[in-house]
Amino acid sequence: MAIEERHHGLGVARTEIDVVVAEAVEAHALHRPSPGCRQPFGMPGGDDRVVAAVDHERGNLHPGSERKAVEAMAQQQVDRQPAEVRLAHGHEAFEGRREQHAPERAGRRELHRHTRAQAAPDPFESTYQPAASAPTLIRNATVLDGTGRRLDGADVLLRDGKIVAVGTGLASDGAAVVDAQGRWVTPGLIDVHSHLGVYASPGVTAHQDGNEATDPVTAGVWAEHGVWPQDPGFYTALAGGVTTLQVLPGSANLIGGRGVTLRNVAGTTMQEMKFPGAPHGLKMACGENPKRVYGGKGRSPSTRMGNVAGYRQAFADAQDYRRQWQKYERELAASQSSQDDGKARRKKSDDDAKPPTPPKRDLRLETLVGAMDGEIQVHIHCYRADEMAVMLDLAQEFGFKVAAFHHGVEAYKIADRLAQEGVCGALWADWWGFKMEAYDAIWENIAFVDAPANGCAIVHSDSAEGIQRLNQEAAKAMTRGQQAGLEIPPERAIRWITSNAARSLGIAREVGTLEPGKRADVVIWNRDPFSVYAQAERVYVDGALRYDRAAPPALPESDFLLGQPAGGAL
Repeated sequence: MAIEERHHGLGVARTEIDVVVAEAVEAHALHRPSPGCRQPFGMPGGDDRVVAAVDHERGNLHPGSERKAVEAMAQQQVDRQPAEVRLAHGHEAFEGRREQHAPERAGRRELHRHTRAQAAPDPFESTYQPAASAPTLIRNATVLDGTGRRLDGADVLLRDGKIVAVGTGLASDGAAVVDAQGRWVTPGLIDVHSHLGVYASPGVTAHQDGNEATDPVTAGVWAEHGVWPQDPGFYTALAGGVTTLQVLPGSANLIGGRGVTLRNVAGTTMQEMKFPGAPHGLKMACGENPKRVYGGKGRSPSTRMGNVAGYRQAFADAQDYRRQWQKYERELAASQSSQDDGKARRKKSDDDAKPPTPPKRDLRLETLVGAMDGEIQVHIHCYRADEMAVMLDLAQEFGFKVAAFHHGVEAYKIADRLAQEGVCGALWADWWGFKMEAYDAIWENIAFVDAPANGCAIVHSDSAEGIQRLNQEAAKAMTRGQQAGLEIPPERAIRWITSNAARSLGIAREVGTLEPGKRADVVIWNRDPFSVYAQAERVYVDGALRYDRAAPPALPESDFLLGQPAGGAL
C-alpha cells in the first residue's frame, strides 16, 4: 500500500484487524480489509488496529516455601491507600501517591526476588540459538549508534555474535571486511507492536488467532501459542531491517493476554524464535474496542465506565490471589521451620503433620500478579489523553508500571506526565481519523512526546506493511517535528525504532544500541535511512548475516511460499 494511502488515517491496512462487529468475532473471526481499502471513519472496516501484549518470564509465579525473612515481608504487604487518595486528580496528588506507595512497591519487588529463584521455568522456554557467524568489520560508514551519537567514517566490529567496538580506524584482526563507504549503519530495528504470526498472511479466517474474544479478561492466553512461524511477513520485515519484534494479542478485550518478543529469524517453531530471557508483555485495551465488542453481545462492558470497572475488578481479584499464595508460603515456611527445628513438644496427628494445601493455580490471575510484581511489561492500547490519565491512576492503585501506551494519538497532550513517569508512547506517524477516539491527532505527536527530558517516543507499525518501512515512518515524524521548530537530527530519531523500543520491551541491556557487549543486530543501509529511497542492504542478527539484498538466491523464504506461483522471492 502506498504511503499516501495512509495519510489522515484514511487508508486501512490489511493487518488493522476489524473488531467492530461482535458477530464477526464469533462467526467469522475478525474481518481484515485488503491493503489500500478506503472506508469512511466510523464504518466497520475503518476501525482500529489490534494491539496486545502480556507475558511473563516465568510460567509459575508461585514457588514453594520461603523462610522467615520472606514471611515477615509478606506480612508487611498492605492494601492500597483509600479511594479518596487514589482517585485524587492533578500532578501533586500523583506525586504524593507515588511517595506513599514507594515502600510497598519496593517490598513487593523484594518479595518477588526471593520467590522468583524457586519459580518454575518458562514452560515454553526459548530454544533460540544464534547462527554461527564469522568476525566482521564494517568499515567507513556513517554510524547512528542508537545512544544519540552520529559517527562519520566509522567502523563497527562484530565478533562471536556481539558488538566488539565502534570507532574509527579499527583493526580487522582477521575479520572479514565490508566496505561501507557511502552507507549508513544502525542497530537492528525493533517493532514493539506487531501481529505477525497471529494474523498471518494470507489473511484467511484460519489464520486469525490474535483475539480470544470470548471474555473481556483473557489474561491467561499467550500470543506465542498462536504464532505461525511460516508467516511470510517475518521475512519481508527482515528486508526492512527489523531484527526484533513483539507479537501481541489484539485489542478486543480489556486485558487480552500476554505478548511475546521474537528474534526475526527463520524457525520451525515459535520457541526457535523466542527472545531468550525477554519478559512477557501484558496487552490491555481501553476505549471503544472492548465496550463495542462486548456491548454488542449484550454484556459488560458496554461503556467506558464498564471498562474501568472491569480492569479494577480483575486486578482486585489478582491482589486477593497473591495474598492467598503469600499466606500459603508463610504457612509452609512455618511448617518446615517447625520440622527442621525438631522442637515438636507433642505427638502430632496425621492431619497436623500435613503441609498446607496450595491455592488452585489460576493462569489469568497469575499473569496479573506478574504485572503487579513488575515481571511483565504492561502495554496499553489507548488513544485519548483523558483515558491514558485514568490508566496511569489505575496503575498507581494496583502498583503496576505502564511500559507504553500504544497508538496514543492524543499522547502529545500529556507528554510531560508520560516523561515524568517513564512511560513510552508507541505511536504512528500519521494514521488517525478512522474512528472518534482516533480523531484529535496532530502531525507532531511523536516529536512532542519525544521532546521532554526522559521522553520516550517509539514508532510502531501494527501492520504487516508498515513494519517493512519503520525507517520511513520515523522519517515522517522527524520531518514534522523539525518543521515545528524542534531540533531532531537523525541520531536522535533513530532511537524511536531502536533503543526506546528496546527499553519498553525490557531488553535494553541486550539490543537497541551499537555498544560493546550487546547483541550484534546491525543494519547496513544504502543511504541515509530516513530517505524515502533508503533500503536495507544487509541485516545481521547476532552477528550472522540473515539478509543480503545483493544475493537473491540466499534470501530467506517461508516454507508456505515454496511452490507458490509467485515464488518466495521478496
